Amino acid sequence: MGKIGFDNNEYIRLQSQKIRDRIDMFGGKLYMEFGGKLFDDFHASRVLPGFEPDSKVKMLLNLKDDAEIVIVINADAIEKNKRRGDLGITYDLDTLRLIDAFRGIGLFVGSVVITCFTGQPLALAFEKRLKSLGISVYRHYPIPDYPSNIPLIVSDEGFGKNDYIETTRKLIVVTAPGPGSGKMATCLSQLYHEHKRGIKSGYAKFETFPIWNLSLKHPVNVAYEAATADLNDVNMLDPFHLEAYGETAVNYNRDIEIFPVLNAMMERIMGESPYKSPTDMGVNMAGFAIKDNEAVKAAANQEIIRRYYGALCSVRQGMGDQSEVAKIELLMNQLGITVDCRPVVSAALKKAELTGAPATAIELSDGTVITGKTSSLLGASSSMLLNTLKVLGGIPDDIELLSPTIIEPIQKMKTGVLGNHNPRLHIDELLIALSICAVTNGTAKKALDQVEKLKGLEAHSTVILSRVDEQTFRKLGVNITCEPKYQTKKLYHA
Repeated sequence: MGKIGFDNNEYIRLQSQKIRDRIDMFGGKLYMEFGGKLFDDFHASRVLPGFEPDSKVKMLLNLKDDAEIVIVINADAIEKNKRRGDLGITYDLDTLRLIDAFRGIGLFVGSVVITCFTGQPLALAFEKRLKSLGISVYRHYPIPDYPSNIPLIVSDEGFGKNDYIETTRKLIVVTAPGPGSGKMATCLSQLYHEHKRGIKSGYAKFETFPIWNLSLKHPVNVAYEAATADLNDVNMLDPFHLEAYGETAVNYNRDIEIFPVLNAMMERIMGESPYKSPTDMGVNMAGFAIKDNEAVKAAANQEIIRRYYGALCSVRQGMGDQSEVAKIELLMNQLGITVDCRPVVSAALKKAELTGAPATAIELSDGTVITGKTSSLLGASSSMLLNTLKVLGGIPDDIELLSPTIIEPIQKMKTGVLGNHNPRLHIDELLIALSICAVTNGTAKKALDQVEKLKGLEAHSTVILSRVDEQTFRKLGVNITCEPKYQTKKLYHA
């Protein structure tokens, strides 16, 4: 774990108060579009060391009695079985997961809105499933020439055709399984309906990145561009904010481009718009909780390099585009950083060169770098992990934590019964074997007790890891990168 640069408690306090102030500004009711991840925001925790992945949820829990969740999902995403890249599940299943997650921490989920609804068969089936589970469902429909035809959009033939969402709380948090779901249109549709009913309400946007009160080329904001290289998001100075207030503020291209349209819609709905810039619409207070700017900049630089390796591997796997690599390379050049700024890279490559086989390296919080090589019993990552647990536990290197008599039966099961071609132990298999040994072996238990210390450490592999090793590293909290090449020259890599 690196140096802490972000005060999480201060952030939650400031953010909760900012939202309360915005609710009051509109007379007691606010529709807040939530961009990014509410749960498990690991990008934020990596670039803002000290930010906890569930910080946004904790902030909402401060507003628990006033908050209501509305989840928005696009009917076309349901029809196309669109999946979340990080979880590998479809958007409709993720909607159910989100409902369970919100309810599990005591937040009220009021309804689900299906947007762009045209009677798609799978959307109808999902609507039926939700209703059978006792969940309120509303339909919103496509509007021709959205978002340019404002007279049509803000009329009974536009927003007026959408179902009116029945809500009961002051703060309506509008979130979604992923981008392109229609969160903003849902918020504006509600403003239209509520204005016609004489109900005072307003709209605000919650986006953690880019952080508006950091500089345009601050590594934290550059890391956001690297993370969204596939979306072609570009950080920009907000020209509307500069003109209105004479102050610079950072926003991103899509919000700046849509602001004149959004502003015109709000003027048509409310008579006048309360906002003079897209930055005005935001409520993000993350920039005010940064306590060590140098620690935050160092962490963000590492994230940019990680994103670079991620883009390289995506291209090698046939899932990415070379333009994403080129964009991140440009961002790295702007900041003057290279892969050499990541010590584990050179350590892993050197070990691989010495052994003639794949290698993995990890950097401890004190700067110590530990490597692992490929053997007949263990893959390089498993070997590195075992070596690391020894060092963390103060266990001599010549102590054998797992004897061949323990590993060999597992290998026979893998290859002889389960049909795997690779007999070497993956990380999860290694940890399970170590857990069994720890019952009767005090040294093995001592090693196992060090696992929690792996969280936040940096690691690098000289080959693309198997999906199981990659997922296990993620669960352990290890920030792993890989060289964009496979261990074998086969065309198919399971």
